[in-house]
Amino acid sequence: MKIYLSGEIHTDWRDQIVEGAKALDVTFSSPVTDHAASDDCGVAIMGTEADKFWHDHKGAKLNAIRTRNAIEAAEVVVVRFGDQYKQWNAAFDAGYAAALGKSLIVMHGPDHQHALKEVDAAALAVVETPQQVVDILTYVQTGTLPG
Repeated sequence: MKIYLSGEIHTDWRDQIVEGAKALDVTFSSPVTDHAASDDCGVAIMGTEADKFWHDHKGAKLNAIRTRNAIEAAEVVVVRFGDQYKQWNAAFDAGYAAALGKSLIVMHGPDHQHALKEVDAAALAVVETPQQVVDILTYVQTGTLPG
């Protein structure tokens, strides 16, 4: 099963899911989580820009190529909304995955429930922890419940 891990890049939630799913027959992909590399990929490859808008625009376009292809290739898309930053890219990824009919799992804390109600409505599962994602993947692949 191919799984795309999208969203917040400031905590180790991806590592927790990958570690927890080692016994499963799954492969993971994700966006570039090196913030500087993600921001600067466009100008590093296509040339510098004096205007920050065009600098960001080039990076966003290259990241969109990567993200769209990864979401299209995935069977399950997990989108994590963290507490610290507004993750507009995560909201886009969730909407894109839902529009493609992908199995969508959304992860966030209870303080985001109201703000993400439309995103949550598009998901097949809404969870708060990486372990819950691992438990879902285990159940989907093996039919066994945790513990």
